[in-house]
Amino acid sequence: MEDRERFPVLRSALSDEDRSWLNRLVNEWSMLADLAFADLVLWVPEADPEVYNAVAQVRPNTGPTALEDDVVGEEISHDPEHLVTEAFLSGRISHSSENAAYAGVPVDMTAVPLLRDGTPIAVVEMHSNRMGLRAPGALEDAYIEAAEVLVGMVHRHQFPLPGDSRVPWVSPRVGDGMVRVDRNGVITYASPNAVSAFRRLGVLGDLFGDDFEAMIRSLAKGRAPVDSTMAQQLASRRAAEVDLETERANVRMRVLPLIDVDDPAGLVVLCRDTTELRSRERQLVTKDATIREIHHRVKNNLQTVAALLRLQARRISSPEAKAALGDAMQRVAAIAVVHEMLSQAYDDEVAFDDVADRLLRMVADVATTAGKVRIRRVGSFGAVPADVATSLSLVLTELCQNAVEHGLGQGAGEVRVLPHPVNGELVVEVENHGEPLPDGFDLANSTSLGLSIVSTLVDDLGGTFSLRSDEVATVATVRVPLH
Repeated sequence: MEDRERFPVLRSALSDEDRSWLNRLVNEWSMLADLAFADLVLWVPEADPEVYNAVAQVRPNTGPTALEDDVVGEEISHDPEHLVTEAFLSGRISHSSENAAYAGVPVDMTAVPLLRDGTPIAVVEMHSNRMGLRAPGALEDAYIEAAEVLVGMVHRHQFPLPGDSRVPWVSPRVGDGMVRVDRNGVITYASPNAVSAFRRLGVLGDLFGDDFEAMIRSLAKGRAPVDSTMAQQLASRRAAEVDLETERANVRMRVLPLIDVDDPAGLVVLCRDTTELRSRERQLVTKDATIREIHHRVKNNLQTVAALLRLQARRISSPEAKAALGDAMQRVAAIAVVHEMLSQAYDDEVAFDDVADRLLRMVADVATTAGKVRIRRVGSFGAVPADVATSLSLVLTELCQNAVEHGLGQGAGEVRVLPHPVNGELVVEVENHGEPLPDGFDLANSTSLGLSIVSTLVDDLGGTFSLRSDEVATVATVRVPLH
């Protein structure tokens, strides 16, 4: 999704640069929601400065929500007393003078205008559920203190920071573990989950008072160097993600420098124990390599079978037997092509154009016609599910061979293969301009082994197969679902 597409319905004066920054904010603001124990709503003004649209919303993972309903799409219209309007027009952070109530639940509200060059472009409204507020303690105090600095950064257009973007499925969240580091690089707080994660890495104690950079260096000693020192991180004002790995565990850290007006205010370090995740990733890599090796061995075995059939055909004098073995050899070779592709890059789908082109060359090379035969693909198969690819390769081989032998006969000519995915299914037409179908031809009563194979395979795939002739060409049409 392009940056400008997240807010496509707005009739506002937002520039592309503003939209891009708001998108980045929404991608990163779950950390603020978790640290502040607050629901966040992003309000963007329309061209009319007294009308605001709610375009994004996030709920905290660390506490109860204050907004049971989704407010995205709602509008504030010409209400000068609304907190959002007050914050936008004044350019200052506004707080509710008294608790509002949503469904009987007291809620604290704060409206944070987002400034660009001193001019508001949008407002983040924060809602904190007072009824379910956690009892104050060291963790809650550390969260709130970091959130207050982060709110100021959002207000001054200093957050999100440049640098590494959050990766939703692997980046640590506040609840996974949080370490607060002051401007001197000393750890002033580490949540219980963070302490547990670093203990798995071999760090003893509760981390309080430790030099954060020295601790990271000790863990990285003798291993791949950490990209930058923590001192450099404080000075750079860039977000970064670092993986720490020891023989015992893996921990992923997201390091975010905090800025108080223009002065460094230390770091917030989110950390996640990814030991099990990395173990599963290694298992998947091993399994993937094993599957590729299996496909490679199947391909080799199929090629051996094809070679044995070729040797047997050379020792048989009967033309019919030679032809039957030749057909069998070609069918085995067609299956081998698919397994060769899967052995190179195993996936749920196969880029079938490469498979098709190899099959078409193979059929053309073994054509027994007296004239020159050309088999040409016009269009793209696209990505074909791996469990469809093998059957489709056999179908394509049989139809092309049938078009050459029975359509072109002993003459020269061209066979065209026209694939085109449409509405969730793949349509493949194989046409030749040779001899038409015999009068009275009925596919259902055909005794051709090749056509019987095609019909059976297509039926197994849940598709349809038809064969027709007109004054111009003979066309075989296959339709198979791609899901």
